[in-house]
Amino acid sequence: LKAEAIADYSRLCGFQAGQGVPLTWPHILAFPMHLRLMMRPDFPFPLAGLVHLHNRIRQHARLTPGEALSLSTRFGDLMMHDRGQAFGILTAARRDGVIVWESESVYLKRGDRGLGRPAPEMEQASGMARDQVWSLSADLGRRYGRVSGDANPIHISALGARLFGFPRAIVHGMWTKARALAVLTPSGGWEAAEIEVSFRAPLFLPGEAALFMAPKHRDFEVRDPAGERVHLRGRLSVPPPSEIIV
Repeated sequence: LKAEAIADYSRLCGFQAGQGVPLTWPHILAFPMHLRLMMRPDFPFPLAGLVHLHNRIRQHARLTPGEALSLSTRFGDLMMHDRGQAFGILTAARRDGVIVWESESVYLKRGDRGLGRPAPEMEQASGMARDQVWSLSADLGRRYGRVSGDANPIHISALGARLFGFPRAIVHGMWTKARALAVLTPSGGWEAAEIEVSFRAPLFLPGEAALFMAPKHRDFEVRDPAGERVHLRGRLSVPPPSEIIV
């Protein structure tokens, strides 16, 4: 875990120095492994056009800059979705052979209704109130692409986004998750926690977004400032369940 790279990522996503290693940071380390899996000759779907639907991260022990982690990634289950075939990618980070961090990312290939168990979907919580509004710059996708390694054209430029049917670039869903997590993370960081989100409507750049939270800050959503359009729906659990995802 390189301290300088973590610091660059943390600043872009709104974390403060005292909050420690963000729960979302190991996903950045694992993302190139996700790409390699999806670019294998035997992978059944084209990489272009896949949609990141859902992401669940579970941390079992505090992470520290400078320590060494061993990451492994594998395909998970096929999942049924009304808009196509969904599938999971599972990742585990081990320290001295023990899992300290893990995740499940669910992707969608649009098309006919898929096979398998139902894809996860976060339910709307009651009692949401707006906490704060964020201003998102036009170059946010390019900046996040540099620190994350995710150079998907729909995030990097308006031209690239238009090639895939979007009027302008959209922010990375994992940036949106991390930005919300930066607000929810205590000043001393986490020993153990779980954060799960469903990605909803695209968030265009430049633009504005607002964080809405339920009482006790367990459930949250990222919406447009008027609160009418949901971009992300999530839940934070502390401490996480003890069972292992992978």
